[in-house]
Amino acid sequence: MRSRVAEIASFRLPRGASVSGVVSRLRDSDLFLIALAALAGVAAGLGVVVINMLLEQIRQLVFALPPGEHLSEAADLPPLRVLLMPVLGGALVGLASALLRRWRPRETVDAIEANALFGGRMSVGDSLGLVGVTLLSGGFGASVGLEAAYTQFGAALASRLGRQLGLRRDDVRTLVGCGAAGAIAAAFNAPLAGAFYAFELIIGSYTLHILAPVGIAALTGSLVVRALVGSNPIFVVWHVISISSWDYVAFFVVGLLSAGLGILVMKGVTSTEAAFRREAVPRWARPALGGVVVGIIAFAFPQILGSGHGGILRELHFGFALPYLAGLIVAKIIGSAVSIGSGFRGGLFSSSLFLGSLFGSFLGMVLARLAPHLAADPVVYSLVGMGAVAAAVVGAPVTMIMLVLETTGDFSATMGVMVGVVTAAVAVRHWFGYSFATWRFHLRGLKIHSPEDIGWISEILVGPMMRRDPAVIAASLPSEELRRRFPAGSTKQVFVVDDSGKLSGIIDPAEASAPDRAGADKIVGQLVSGPTPFLLAGDNLRTALTRFSGAAQESLPVIDAVDTRRVIGYLTEAYALRRYASELERRRGDRQDDAGIFSPTAAEAPTPGTDEGGGLR
Repeated sequence: MRSRVAEIASFRLPRGASVSGVVSRLRDSDLFLIALAALAGVAAGLGVVVINMLLEQIRQLVFALPPGEHLSEAADLPPLRVLLMPVLGGALVGLASALLRRWRPRETVDAIEANALFGGRMSVGDSLGLVGVTLLSGGFGASVGLEAAYTQFGAALASRLGRQLGLRRDDVRTLVGCGAAGAIAAAFNAPLAGAFYAFELIIGSYTLHILAPVGIAALTGSLVVRALVGSNPIFVVWHVISISSWDYVAFFVVGLLSAGLGILVMKGVTSTEAAFRREAVPRWARPALGGVVVGIIAFAFPQILGSGHGGILRELHFGFALPYLAGLIVAKIIGSAVSIGSGFRGGLFSSSLFLGSLFGSFLGMVLARLAPHLAADPVVYSLVGMGAVAAAVVGAPVTMIMLVLETTGDFSATMGVMVGVVTAAVAVRHWFGYSFATWRFHLRGLKIHSPEDIGWISEILVGPMMRRDPAVIAASLPSEELRRRFPAGSTKQVFVVDDSGKLSGIIDPAEASAPDRAGADKIVGQLVSGPTPFLLAGDNLRTALTRFSGAAQESLPVIDAVDTRRVIGYLTEAYALRRYASELERRRGDRQDDAGIFSPTAAEAPTPGTDEGGGLR
């Protein structure tokens, strides 16, 4: 432990000790971080309970849904409400989103982006706005899940807690993972799945240092829900599961097909968004138009409404006829793609689970008809498809394996799911390279392939790194004066300024001394050619490395401002690269003792000149 347990448990200050000193020691304590993680888990669990209560009230009002019944399992919904409520919900979502953009005109930072770029910093106000719009979307029947609201709320509260206490960057990032872990564990009554969701998607690594806080947060989140509303997992399987050796071969094929289906869903979302932009549909009107499509599809396939929790139970316990099942798969794909692409807010976690259960069951039923001697069990294939499609879309393979293990308690089923999940995850990584979350970042121009912390490179500024003794010469001086002051070999670059002191160019003294460029009648300004790249003291290391790559210069001048362009220093590419490498090595070394169980740190660390992780070119 980084501090003594006695110091943490004591309520009295030692003689001569200050409050700030004790707080500083608490920040360095593993036990203090675990206590904060438990608090974050409790807050996340309470948030899930409140969000679910609000969602149930909205659906009772909108669809006349009986208490305790899932929207996607309701068989007798009023047809007129099925047609009109998604449209009304879309109009409300469009209006609410427009008001939020006017009130807070910035993109809401989610937990993955916060941990990758901003050291875990999230806005509670922005997150509450997202939760509200997601409730409207799910409450009025959009084909989306509420997991985005759960994790956003839990992670934002944890982030605020860590920042209020002045925790270190890595500890704030860990608390953000704790909030998300508590939320997912509470939503699915699955602590292991919640913990691994945080490891895989929010923190990006699994180390001994973060094991205890994340595990405690997931456990407390699920215990809060169990204490308040009882144990209610997303699905329960009472079916006797039997798997033959031939099934594992089929599960491999299911995994490959699920990867293709997941990519299709992700592409469908972006294609829908592109279609709305191409037709110049106002942003506020898009959700209502998406609601028209969702309502028409739901009139024939009402199971697409909502996230699909009830639909999963219906599929596992009773099943669907094969022709209807095929149509429902297509309907759910279109419904989810149109809902997200048109501007409804929500996630694809639950929706991909439901779609995967339908797809796996369909493949199992087809196999049972084509090869009855193999005795394929559609329920088992439904579980495999559920995990495989969700892993393909969400990008958290171990989370999906743990979710099936916790909800079924059957190790043989878990082994089968593992084959499909691993196959789907590897195939998507090879064919596509993104999960749904990182794909969305890619479309926004953010080169985030995982939540591994790459934001620190944007916090290292040019000002503290630059040298303050630049070689400067006036453009109006004779070229002979340049060769006298800076003989060939004395320095590599001289920065040329005009009569007002503004930067006007860069000269290499060695090139200026070449016979073809020498001439008594020339002035220094005539030796300058091409545009002059420069840096500002407030630019970060990411910008500097990108500028060096594009300028093909060994050093760049640092100016005070774009309008005055007064040279205040310079930075060399060699030093910038050394600083990048040393900072990266230091951050790896901080976790050298316990990193590596499965962490992308060593395997996927960003390097200058590539798009991986750091996004530099």
